[in-house]
Amino acid sequence: MRKVTETVDQAVKAMGDKEGKYLTFTLAEEEYGIGILKIKEIIGMMAITPVPRTPQFVKGVVNLRGKVIPVIDLRLRFGLKASDYTDRTCIIVVEIGGESGNIMVGAVVDTVSEVLNIKTGDIEDTPAFGTKLDTDYILGMAKMEGGVKILLDIDKVLKSEEITLLERTA
Repeated sequence: MRKVTETVDQAVKAMGDKEGKYLTFTLAEEEYGIGILKIKEIIGMMAITPVPRTPQFVKGVVNLRGKVIPVIDLRLRFGLKASDYTDRTCIIVVEIGGESGNIMVGAVVDTVSEVLNIKTGDIEDTPAFGTKLDTDYILGMAKMEGGVKILLDIDKVLKSEEITLLERTA
């Protein structure tokens, strides 16, 4: 019985860890969110210097106030159709955990929407799709008026070898 109680307590804590403020944005007309504590800043599109021999979703690097940071296109990372950048396209600068510590990465998104305070009761676990899909990068599904927002665990959007590649790129 004690073991069951510990398991339930861990599940409740895990769900409670998901509650908080999320920056929401769109990719291909779908809504996503990233925990606000991972966001360092939001910048408009700027010149991106391509880096040869990187995966297609790695757009290159930018010079952000004297610091070179790698930039990925989340559309391409998620296997979505590429789209032309518009005046609403933004780069969300996030801090993710790498092998040699935290690194700053820019993520290109279609539009930034708003910051939402999402309660535990509005977050559901990622559904089981019945196949061996890699959904580790999905923190949960936020039930909101008019639909669902996919909450991302930005530290898991990239695999460790891809993070290592970005560290070397920067």
